[in-house]
Amino acid sequence: MTRAPGREPAAGLLAVPGADLYYEIRGAGPALLLIPTGNGDAGPYAPLADALADRHTVITYDRRGYSRSPMHAPVDGARRVAVDARDASLLIERLAAGPAAALGGSSGAVVALALLERHPDTVRTLVAHEPPLASVLPDAAEWRRFYADLYDTYRRIGARPARAEFRARMGMTGDTRPPEEAQPPPAELERMLGRIRGNLDRWFEEELRPYPSYPLDTAALGRVAGRLVLAGGRDSRDHHPYEPNTVLAKRFGLDIADFPGGHVGYVTHPFEFAERLAEVLAGAR
Repeated sequence: MTRAPGREPAAGLLAVPGADLYYEIRGAGPALLLIPTGNGDAGPYAPLADALADRHTVITYDRRGYSRSPMHAPVDGARRVAVDARDASLLIERLAAGPAAALGGSSGAVVALALLERHPDTVRTLVAHEPPLASVLPDAAEWRRFYADLYDTYRRIGARPARAEFRARMGMTGDTRPPEEAQPPPAELERMLGRIRGNLDRWFEEELRPYPSYPLDTAALGRVAGRLVLAGGRDSRDHHPYEPNTVLAKRFGLDIADFPGGHVGYVTHPFEFAERLAEVLAGAR
């Protein structure tokens, strides 16, 4: 299977309090929102969105302050997850005809959990793929120290070496690029990578520490756990980002849905991931 050439996605800007959110819409069918990872950009989800567009209306977007979504007022780090969750709910309310399914990966899965916790009426099914939510772990204090130390590394020697240390600790030591047949044309790829490089400082400053420490209201989430799918990569079961879902699965009496690839399987295995996601969403209806 190759990336569907199809039509170019419909794109626009959605005005929300304090920001304008760049979004793209592909396909037709039940609405599905893809919440960006820590890079904040819609681009890495494009092959997955293309592969799902024959059965879903797929909404992708740049999170506020990243890439093409200008932020007009600063957001305190402690409030950032909640604001991102509100943004996701507004995208669903204004672009989808009723409640939508949503997928979040990595930091986007933290936002996804907050979306279901805080705005449950907007969500039909929520798939949280490996949220690095250290706050739910028994060794949460140790992880908070790691992120604080990593932030100090970033401030001392810069984003690139700090990012390499982060990736190693998350188990992302292999190739995390999409397959060749899923890659965009070179000029489009370079534009996307340029946006992502431009987002890195904001991620270190505003997300690195508060997102893993987000105080998830598990009681509120438990009341809507029937709409929650905890997901993990087949190749990343022994890595840290998989651990929080094991805690949440035990808490809510859920299984962890197996997905192709590792922590970023939606990037490295977009076509297989799309088939598995479609299967999971169909089973949740």
